[in-house]
Amino acid sequence: MDTVTKEKLDKYFEITGKAIDKAKSSENRTSLLDERQDFLDMIQRYFSDAQHFKSKKDYVDAFAALNYAHGWLDAGARIGIFDVHDSKLFTVDD
Repeated sequence: MDTVTKEKLDKYFEITGKAIDKAKSSENRTSLLDERQDFLDMIQRYFSDAQHFKSKKDYVDAFAALNYAHGWLDAGARIGIFDVHDSKLFTVDD
């Protein structure tokens, strides 16, 4: 499959949105408080970019921006600045 459909994009907006909410409400297992805020800022910027691209019906760039946002989420979860235990939304162990 080589096409990003609106349905596929909507699915990933939902998944990433849930992951953002979970990350924001999670604890931080590290002393990296400033870095946590930086991660959340970058995640929100990429998510916002994805929304912008979607509004212009540029689904490929919207999908790419969502993947960057989710990459930041996964990286934050792996290093412990987001203490999440959800292997469906993040690349972490339950």
